[in-house]
Amino acid sequence: MTISAFAAAKKVCELSDWTLSNLQLQKILYLAHMIYMGENDGEPLVDGHFQAWDYGPVHPAIYHKAKAFGRGHVKNVFHGAKDLPDSSREAALLKRAVDSLGKVSPSTLVSITHSSTGAWYKHYEPGCNRSIIPDHDIYQEYKARFGRDE
Repeated sequence: MTISAFAAAKKVCELSDWTLSNLQLQKILYLAHMIYMGENDGEPLVDGHFQAWDYGPVHPAIYHKAKAFGRGHVKNVFHGAKDLPDSSREAALLKRAVDSLGKVSPSTLVSITHSSTGAWYKHYEPGCNRSIIPDHDIYQEYKARFGRDE
């Protein structure tokens, strides 16, 4: 089931005890979205879309909601977002993502998402932060990364 990007961002921040920067939040959301798609036959985790920006994939709605924090920790600006039940498969995946990636440095997260064979690279145009990364390409990246070609 596709969930609100705001609900997902809120859950990721809660699971990290509100210690993530906007950049870290973006990369963790993107990687969780990719893995969810891979584990659910291409079904997207979050609504909206990711775009190919200079520092990797960005969900623009989440970016604009959290940009006031700069490089600092994102605080709860997701007041209208519904809470995800911890028992949901979406929340379970987000927990796995935070557990694996929450302490990874921002530069390492950027390196992971900048793979020359990935969806970001395919759609990145220097200086253009509006190039959409289609979910189909994110799903293909999952299959390439984890050897699950059809």
